Amino acid sequence: MNELTIPLDVHRKMPLYEQIYRYICREIKDGRMRAGEKLPSSRALALYLQVSRSTVDLAYSQLLSEGYIHSVPCKGYYICEIEALYDLPMEKARSRIRRPEKETYRYDFALSGIEEDGFPFSTWNRLMKEALLDTERRMFRQGEPAGEWGLREALADYLRHARGVDCTPEQIVVGAGNDYLLMLLSVILGRRDRAVAMENPTYPSAWRCFKSLGYDVRTVGMDRLGMSVEELENTGANVAYVMPSHQFPTGMIMPVSRRMQLLGWAARGKDRYIIEDDYDSEFRYKGKPIPALQGSDGGGRVIYLGTFSKSIAPSIRISYMALPDRLLDAYAGRGACFATTVSRVDQRVMERFLREGYFERHLNRMRGIYKSKHDALVNSLRQNRIPCRIFGEHAGVHLMLRLENGMGEEEARRRAAGSGIRVYGLSEYLRPDSRGACEPALLLGYAGMNCGEIERAVELLARAWVRT
Repeated sequence: MNELTIPLDVHRKMPLYEQIYRYICREIKDGRMRAGEKLPSSRALALYLQVSRSTVDLAYSQLLSEGYIHSVPCKGYYICEIEALYDLPMEKARSRIRRPEKETYRYDFALSGIEEDGFPFSTWNRLMKEALLDTERRMFRQGEPAGEWGLREALADYLRHARGVDCTPEQIVVGAGNDYLLMLLSVILGRRDRAVAMENPTYPSAWRCFKSLGYDVRTVGMDRLGMSVEELENTGANVAYVMPSHQFPTGMIMPVSRRMQLLGWAARGKDRYIIEDDYDSEFRYKGKPIPALQGSDGGGRVIYLGTFSKSIAPSIRISYMALPDRLLDAYAGRGACFATTVSRVDQRVMERFLREGYFERHLNRMRGIYKSKHDALVNSLRQNRIPCRIFGEHAGVHLMLRLENGMGEEEARRRAAGSGIRVYGLSEYLRPDSRGACEPALLLGYAGMNCGEIERAVELLARAWVRT
């Protein structure tokens, strides 16, 4: 058999390989393809269907792994003997492993989205191959607990000139994600007599992480300058977790005056620290980048956290922490027994990506892409005359809106969903005991959509949100 007519639909959301896989499954179950029958080669079928060979290979691989077909070396693929399954409906046979269905939306303003096409595939693949070719035997051994020296040195150089962070390679610890670094930090700081203060609203993942680690977590309200230092003092907390360069989810930038007050709060306590989460500071579209709080810290009280999740991709899983000098002994005594969670090869690739200028070029390109999306969203909101105030402009990859037509957050989300659009409410990021502590607002992430999708989605939102 060299031909197999399969009705493929390129406009369906279902991938082409799955359409091929499902068609062949149905033919086998209905008895139209019999045991022992030879399938076309992947090359011949790809040519006949006018699709890539990898698409057919993926479909055949799935059929092979599920036992519908088997491979004979140098001959090809053949249908397996599975008569006992002929009478079982396909959906029923697979129902036990079906995942819960998620609501589907035509457009999703997801806050966690990124520009997937922006990943530097060719450069990353080349650096990975070169790293593997250049690797010595020692690279397959366990590396330094804090991370490879070369990467830590490259990070210190980058942070110094790009973020104004004053640190040495000895102060940097590399880990797979901020959650791991917060767990490691809990070992360094200890949990006894520790209370962590967090802004409200705040980043839910960090909140859950601190709670899971057994910390007493206390919420602190925000005013127009950021975390209220007076309220922070009254909580009795001795660790403050803040995002001064671009607060999540409000997008607020903490001014110098409040930063100095926060550093003053830390200096007044014997064992107080500030955890600065600098999660997406690379993306600023107007004016100069906002320097990190750590660069103004003369007392060694700021613990700096950074990540490549937003700037490159979440799956890279490379984050880093700059400890103040006063915590290095505690790290050596309690934290250095934990091996780094990032492979040495990945660290080598990241080191070269930084040192050879690829990261800087990548950032410049992504800033241009995200600025175009940012401008498309802001302009569309204004052109469609949606009655709202916009917050968090010119930085990050999301905006916060407050509607000015009397429509509440829940109604706005419901109306948007009715038009096939998912938006997010600020109330989702407030702590459960303080739902009424902040004026309702909506959050729109734009990184995962293209400009055309953004404009079409806003047109639909305008119809949903403008009262008639």
